[in-house]
Amino acid sequence: MALTAKGFLFDLDGTLADSLHVVERAWLAFARRIGADEEEVKQFIHGKPAVESIRHFLPDADNAEIAEQLAWVTEMEIRESGEVTDLPGAKALLLRLQSLGIPWAIVTSGSVAIARPRHTAAGLAEPDAWVTADNITRGKPHPEPYLLGAEKLGLAPQDCFVFEDATAGLLSGLDAGCKVIAVHVPPGTPRTDELALRVNSLTQLQVDKAADGSVTLTCLPG
Repeated sequence: MALTAKGFLFDLDGTLADSLHVVERAWLAFARRIGADEEEVKQFIHGKPAVESIRHFLPDADNAEIAEQLAWVTEMEIRESGEVTDLPGAKALLLRLQSLGIPWAIVTSGSVAIARPRHTAAGLAEPDAWVTADNITRGKPHPEPYLLGAEKLGLAPQDCFVFEDATAGLLSGLDAGCKVIAVHVPPGTPRTDELALRVNSLTQLQVDKAADGSVTLTCLPG
């Protein structure tokens, strides 16, 4: 099955970078810190900006307390960035895009302070553009992050592939009008019938660029 587009938009954590163990460790510590249910926190946070998760679990907190908790969680996540590695196929796919001159961006719910160290630790290529929690007013699952990602590449959303592992990100990409590819998502993930593609690993993907500039993405068996 071959799909066509002009640009690529990637989530970072759990899609390009193997960092979910670091994320969960920090947020489980946050749950214990505030006396919240650890499993509930673990299930809620994935793919969402940290400040939104903190507000969800501390609905009565004022701005000063939200800022204090955000700084604490951020420090916890940054501290363990060195444990982050690349996921299978990520480096090769990004280098392939660069060699073909295909524009791509990272669209993450993390802040620059968190995303940059993880990106570096994973040894990933430098994207043409970044969208982080610092650039947006409404995070995933709202479409704003991926709409901004497409805009930064100078492309229409429908001309962009989105690669995501989390429900919040999948919904963001779908509602932005992008062609969404789910990477290793669990059973029961919503709106999978609207996905352009569903793969277990980035190693299954082959990218080609024709002489006329058209870009095709093919899913290999795997």
